Amino acid sequence: MSADTPRRIALLRHAKADWPQVSDHDRPLAERGRRDAPAAGRKLAETGITFDLALCSTAARTRETWKLAVQELPYRPRTVYEERVYDASPGELIALLNETPDEVGDLLVIGHNPGMHALAEILSGRAEGDTQARMNRTGFPTAALAVVSFTGSWKSLEPGVGTLLDYWTPKEH
Repeated sequence: MSADTPRRIALLRHAKADWPQVSDHDRPLAERGRRDAPAAGRKLAETGITFDLALCSTAARTRETWKLAVQELPYRPRTVYEERVYDASPGELIALLNETPDEVGDLLVIGHNPGMHALAEILSGRAEGDTQARMNRTGFPTAALAVVSFTGSWKSLEPGVGTLLDYWTPKEH
């Protein structure tokens, strides 16, 4: 792929987690999360994007969200469980995305707030339709999904270069 190839990044926040007496990293999905994760997978499938790579946090709730969501996709992308996605700041996430090989066209990140919401806002210099207003209004709840496009190499990904194409939450649908 060349440096002027359009690329898409889907940012999926994990579905609703439970609060048992375990470490934050080990928290499983709540019942609502187990219902919302497949719905998020169906929305991912509806985008028509064939992801080349999925980067998933190593936390239990993100792994469980991905396990339920990916079953709804027509094609399973290569998945990397990346501990650096857990509790990452937007800057740390951009640095991680900058490491993506250029043969990867479209990428999915399954992670956590506030990182997913902040990253969607920071990357999006532009937005289609009312996507930005809806994202700002709802605040990126669990199982929310944002799709951002940009043109260039992964190394060139930086704040403001993208366009927010789509934003979805389970409650809206």
